[in-house]
Amino acid sequence: MKTVAITDYTFPDLSFEEAVLRPEGVQIISLREKRPPGEIAELVREADAVITQFAQVNAEVVRAMQKSKAIVRYGIGYDNVDCAAAKDRGIPVCNIPDYCIDEVADHTLAFILAMTRQVVPNALDLRAGKWGLATPVSAMAALKYLTVGIVGFGRIGREVVQRLLPFKARVLVYDPVVSAEEITRTGAVAARSFEELLGQSDIVSPHCPSNTKTKQLFNSAAFSKIKPGAVFINVGRGDLADSAAVTAALESGQLGGAALDVFDPEPIPVDHPIRTMPNVILAAHIASVSPSAVRTLRETAARTALQAVRGVPLQNIVNGVSAA
Repeated sequence: MKTVAITDYTFPDLSFEEAVLRPEGVQIISLREKRPPGEIAELVREADAVITQFAQVNAEVVRAMQKSKAIVRYGIGYDNVDCAAAKDRGIPVCNIPDYCIDEVADHTLAFILAMTRQVVPNALDLRAGKWGLATPVSAMAALKYLTVGIVGFGRIGREVVQRLLPFKARVLVYDPVVSAEEITRTGAVAARSFEELLGQSDIVSPHCPSNTKTKQLFNSAAFSKIKPGAVFINVGRGDLADSAAVTAALESGQLGGAALDVFDPEPIPVDHPIRTMPNVILAAHIASVSPSAVRTLRETAARTALQAVRGVPLQNIVNGVSAA
């Protein structure tokens, strides 16, 4: 019997995956939570395809794969998979690039509005029995008078821009691989450089993939150039920002606040100072979630694994291995 190995999952069960694979005579073998590479290597050794969520599918794990015809990531990002090692073995790595675009764009806007309208401090003050404005007047802002900087003009970045424009914000976009003309056609303003975006934006939100060029793009040097008091939003990948630099910029006041759905590392350590900062909103990597998005994610991952098992050409290959 053919098998699909699932290295880890945070869902209540694997019913959606079973509904796709079991009728086709494909068995699922799985681990429930992230495990050390040695345990994952044993799980995937004889699997015909592998699905992974957050577990580290490193070179050791990839080398253990004797039969796998694909590694499928539950999600858009795939930085937990050693794509180079998989390419060396001729194993395609596939992601699910379009399952949660609206959810993440909505969450970005929710974070922006929560910060500019100080939703959380005012709600907490009222819950504590107080009445009145919980923050200084200067902390309350209208998007109409602000510049929002978007780094990355892919699927999600574009949707965020389209959500911001009706609020009359000035939207500044930086993406080195997208022309200024394409950006301006949407109603946004094209930044000439990353530094220009940092210096002019009241709110900065990255929407770019995690790769060698973008990892820790937001480091201490970047935060030293950001407009003093700006708000940093991150619903993308935790390692786009140097977490120590984010914390230091908040502590110094260089950043006026932050709203973070992702962090590096995850989970955020329980004693990390960012957990208790009053000008920070945190969420546990949940921006992509809705019933329809989760179902689409899981069923698409299972169907992609099934195509690999059958030898059907694959879509959304991210590591340059030719489809079967």
